[in-house]
This record gives sequence, C-alpha cells and structure tokens, in this order.
Amino acid sequence: MEKFGKSQPVKRVEDTRFLTGHGQYVDDITPVGALFAAYFRSSVAHADITSLDLDAAKSADGVHLVVTLEDLEAAGLKVAMDGTQMQNRDGTKGAGPERPMLARNRVRFVGEPVAMVVAETPEQARDAIEMILMETEDLPVKTDLAVGGPVLHPEAPDNMAFDWGLGDEAATEEAFQDAAQTVSLSIHDNRVIVNSIEPRGCYAEWAKDRLHLSYGGQGVWGMKAQIVDKLGLEPEQVRVTTTDVGGGFGMKAMPYPEYFSVAHAARVLGRPVRWMSDRTEAMLSDNHGRDLTSVAELAFDADHRITAYRVKTLCNMGAYNSHFAQAIQTQLFSRVLMGVYDVQTTWLQVEGYYTNTTQVDAYRGAGRPEAIYVLERVMDRAARELGIDPWELRRRNFIKPESFPYLTATGETYDVGDFDMILNRGAEESDAQGFEARRASDAKRGLLRGQGLCYYIESILGDASEGAKVEFHEDGNASLYVGTQSNGQGHETVYAQFLADQSGIPADRITVVQGDSDRIAQGGGTGGSRSVTTQSNAALATVDVIIAAFTPYLADKMGVEESDVSFDDETFRAPGSNLTPTLLEAAEIARADGRQDLLTHEARATLPGRSFPNGAHVAEIVIDPETGIVTVDRYTVVDDFGNLINPMLAEGQVHGGVAQGIGQALSEHVVYDEEGQLLTATFMDYALPRAADVPMIEFTSQPVPSTANPMGMKGCGEAGTVGALAAIANAVQDALWEQGVRQADMPFTPLKVWELMQDDIIAAE
Repeated sequence: MEKFGKSQPVKRVEDTRFLTGHGQYVDDITPVGALFAAYFRSSVAHADITSLDLDAAKSADGVHLVVTLEDLEAAGLKVAMDGTQMQNRDGTKGAGPERPMLARNRVRFVGEPVAMVVAETPEQARDAIEMILMETEDLPVKTDLAVGGPVLHPEAPDNMAFDWGLGDEAATEEAFQDAAQTVSLSIHDNRVIVNSIEPRGCYAEWAKDRLHLSYGGQGVWGMKAQIVDKLGLEPEQVRVTTTDVGGGFGMKAMPYPEYFSVAHAARVLGRPVRWMSDRTEAMLSDNHGRDLTSVAELAFDADHRITAYRVKTLCNMGAYNSHFAQAIQTQLFSRVLMGVYDVQTTWLQVEGYYTNTTQVDAYRGAGRPEAIYVLERVMDRAARELGIDPWELRRRNFIKPESFPYLTATGETYDVGDFDMILNRGAEESDAQGFEARRASDAKRGLLRGQGLCYYIESILGDASEGAKVEFHEDGNASLYVGTQSNGQGHETVYAQFLADQSGIPADRITVVQGDSDRIAQGGGTGGSRSVTTQSNAALATVDVIIAAFTPYLADKMGVEESDVSFDDETFRAPGSNLTPTLLEAAEIARADGRQDLLTHEARATLPGRSFPNGAHVAEIVIDPETGIVTVDRYTVVDDFGNLINPMLAEGQVHGGVAQGIGQALSEHVVYDEEGQLLTATFMDYALPRAADVPMIEFTSQPVPSTANPMGMKGCGEAGTVGALAAIANAVQDALWEQGVRQADMPFTPLKVWELMQDDIIAAE
C-alpha cells in the first residue's frame, strides 16, 4: 500500500445529487406536519424594552406558541449563550456579559431576537410577528472602535471586551530604538457578511422523551453538548443530525439562539418545529467576519532584514461575545503573526470592543487571513519606502529550509518549508518579468496596471483527534463513518477515494456516513482546514485495525502462521496458499462463518502537530481612472499543500477561497449608520462578487510534504482566502502609488478608488 493517497483528480460523486436538485438540506427533510417558527427581532440598535405586548400574537390564527426569555427561564433552560473569554494583559479575564437567547429587558443590535412565534404556516407566523407591539426607550448607540462611549454592558464599563498581548514588549521596543529604519502602516480590514448560499435553519422534534435537532452546521457533537447543557437533558435524550449543508465558512460552526428556542418549542408542543432564515434575516443575525483596524510596524537593520515586528489591533466584537470571537483576533491571529519571516522579536496587542452591531466571529481562515493581510500589506509598504523590490525583500527575510523545524516567536512549530522555491515558481508561473511590458501597454490606453504579491502561511487544525469506523454490509458494500461534516467541499468523494487507496475497497462501493450523533459517537466537525487531514489519519488507523483483525482469522483459513499473512496489492496473501481475498471478500467469508465481530472496525487517531500550508499569490489588476473600476486581470497561485489526495478538489477549494478574498477586496462591505441600522441588508446594497469579477485562476501545486502527519498533507480549505486579500490590495496600491495615493484600504469600490485619485490630484494642485 501507498503511505498516502494516489493524488488522482477524481470527479466529485456528490455533484450529480446537488446539480439535479436531489440534495438533502435541512429545509428539504423537515417532518411532515412541522410547525413554523419566526422571530420578532429588534428594529433598533440600543434601547430598553419598556413594554412587550404579545396578546394579539398569541390569539392570532394558527399560532400555537409565543416564547420570550421569561418562558425559556421558566422551563429551566440555561439562557446565557457561551462565549470565549481571553486573558487580559493584567492577568484578569476578558469581559463575559450575558448574551441571552432572547432579549432580556434591553436590545443591543438591530436583528437581536426578542420573541419567537410558532404557527401552522410560515405566513401565519409572520403575520403574528407583525402583531407584537414593543415599546422602547432609545439609548445612545456605539459603533466606533474606541474606549468609552455609550455603555453596552456593566461588565465592560469602557466597552472593552479584552486587552490581550503576546510577545516581548520591552525587547520589541528596544529593537525599534536600535533599528536602522522603521516602517509603519495603518490597515483596516473591512467587515463582511458570510452569505452562505443556504441560510441557517433547523428543525426539532420531541418523541418518546427524546429530542432530535437537525440543523445546517459544521458538526453535530458540539451542538449536542450545548443542547444537553442548555435544556437540562441527558446525553442519551439528544440526537443531533446534519445532512447536506450549503456552505458554512466558519459562520455555521457555532451555536445560535434560534436552535435552542426551536428545540424548546418542539418539547413543549410535542410536535416538530422548523425554522429557516430568509436572506435579510441572515444578514442581520448571522455572525459577521473581520472588522478590525491595525497599526503594523517593522524594524529593519541596514541590510533590510527585519529585526522586530509589532502590531496594535482594535477589533469589533459586535454587541456580545460570540462563541469563538475573543480568540479569533488574538490566539488565532497570533499563530501566523510573523508569517514566513525569520524574526523572533515580536509584540502583538489586541483590544476588543463591544458595539451596537451584529456579533463577529470566525470567517474562512478565522484570524489567519487577518494576520497575513496586516503583515503582507506592511511588507509591501516597507519595500516601497526602503526602495527595495518587494520580491527581494521577502526572499531576504524568509525562514531558510535548513532552519526547520522552526519555532516561531509566538510558539508555533513550523515543520517544513521551502518558501524561496515556492516564490520563484510564483514568479515563473505569473510571468513576473513581463509585468512592466503589460503595464506600459495599459498606460498607452490610459489605464493603470498594478501587481500585488502576498506570501502567506496558514495554521490548520481544530481538534487534532478524529475517529473513523468501517462497516461491511451483506450486499458487498461498505460504510465509512466520519466525525467531520461536509459543507460542500467534496468529502464524500475524497474520503471514499482515500479509503479505497488504502484498503482496496472500490470507491464506488463505499458510502460515507456523517452528521449523526446517534450513529457516530464522537467527532471534531469541520473547521480550521482540519477535515481531510484528521479524517484521513483516522482512516489509516482504522485500516490498520481491520488488517490486524482479519490477519489471524485468514491465517487459520490459509493454514499458515499469522506472521506469514501480508496485505499487499489490496489483497491478503501468504506463501503456500492460493487464497488471496480482498477485504470485501474476506468480509464475505467472515459473514458466512458467523464472525460478526469482523464486520465492523473503528479507530481514533491524533495528529502529532499542525501542518502549515503556504504559498505565493500574485495578482494583477487594471484600473480605469475615469470610472475607478478595478478589474482583476490575472491571478496566479503557487501553493505548498504537501501531498494532495485529490488535486481537483484542492484546486476547487483554492478557487473558492480566492473568490471570497476578491469579494471582500473589491466590493463586499458592511455599513451601519450612526443609529446602528444595517444599510447593507439586501443584495441590492451588499455586493457579492459576480462571475465577471473573478478571472481564470492559475493554480500550481509545489509540494513540500508535511512531517506532522503520515500522509504528508497540509490543509487547503482556507488558504485561498488567506492569500487573496493582500495580493489584491497590494496590486491596487501598486497601481495607485504613482498617482500619489499612499493609503488605500478595502473594499476598492469604483467610487472609493475614483475619489482617492481625485483627492490626490487636488492635493497635488
């Protein structure tokens, strides 16, 4: 057997189901007769609730139940949502104000759920929502990232959620004092709405003293633990399932208030209850992404080598702590703080602030795109101010191949890397030498062309452990039970392909089973680019268990010693025996002998360390000065993902990630007014990238196999977004630099780019 997958670009088997309308999303599989839930949400950003009149809603046609926070508490629910609290620099804990499942006496953002209505039809539920009368006393609204202002929570008197630091502040300051040159840049990373193609939704049913919650998420086991805790149930009383999911991107990785209130309603009514968000509701209530402002500083010696790096970041938490939020711009940001550069003197300080806006949490990359964006923007600025080629500045500061394994200043151990080789390949594939000729050609037509480089590194992994189970069936097929959850990445294809490579079971005879806490006892879900790496590692361990279990049984059948039996070329063999069964044939023999114990096998495995995908993104953009329109003309990616199991799926992940990065860089932008009203709550106002906005993306794999797992893999799910933001932004800044523009922040909308050029023309005059 090979130690890792055969790297064949197998087409996705699940696509036929999806493209022919046979996907099984949560709203497709709701039990017949389920009632419909709808939420009355706050229309103001900050106010005390002085009265809440529910009488008309309760007596409305078709209404079965109206629920407030008081009802949840009366039923014994723990109504406070969980949220990470980081340790402050002074050793205290970050703020942990209550985030109730439904509003308690006060609302703090537009879209906050206040009450739930359950009715026979969605129309009746929505009509009843309109009958709820809430009177409020408006409070001052805070939307800025700064200490002070209107207080949202008594637990955070200055609205500061946390003040976190990592590194050696004194040594970093000393290095800056001794530096030959320093460079500083203020960088804004704009807020975005995730906008998965399938909005959030769920249904719950209560039968025989047992709750079943089905929801569109990124793993069922964390949700099961939350349901058990919040509703006060025993683990055996709860089943959580997830079927097909139309995109998660981190936004669906955490619990939301709706899931608990829907579960409560199903238990109270004894009937299934369903809820599906509409698009504007999703824009108001789904966790947003990014929204931080950083000041990044680099210190250099006389040879343009970095001697120190420090970052001061202010990040927006929204109105409450979301599940992982305090960890995103602190712990996860810090994992790749210094990127691929050999620098040991660093200081990162992050302050989080509460504002009267929707919560911010994990979004594709979760802290790592933000960190690389900051670093690669200031690296590009440094190249300009120091008068050195941006490619050369990076090469000069790369961690050298002989330095691995490399312990970073923030405590991560990079296992392997050859960044110079990847960058050189990026220059070759992007035709970097031909850029100036392309720029000159555009200039003759009155257009501005810019080139942007980003060298990123990603830190994968959530839970390092994962399990797998293989079950052989009477019809000659097999099931592979996994602890991750596909959100559209192609897991059914790649898991079956990998198991087939390792076991000899034909891939078309393997069914991948996921997303059911009754059928799979434990799992880490999907997030952090962990899925294929951890799940393949578990599959390897399970194959070893299968072979170990069948070997003594088949030795007896063959009439040989156990030590004589081997598993080679996808069959069992032994010298002197004509019996050469495949695994499926061995299972058939065992079934005939009544050996049920040989028909199901499982194992758990833990990865010894993280892997670190890395690569070079090279973007070329063209700006029309008359309109400010930015067009991405060329986009090249050279990635080190280690060994690839399925190159086609890896490339698809890169394309999707780059598209999300292009969207944020060029058009996506969340806007709140001074009253905390979301002005970008429809697709008329919030501009997702269109097909015409994304060029053909040239993808090249240049693997340096990881030593952190037996497959030599490095996760690829988030890498495209991690590299895309700075590549696009640096390209736009490059095009605008000769026009006198020195500060250019995302999103680069036509109006913003046009105004930047006008401002600098006026300033020059």
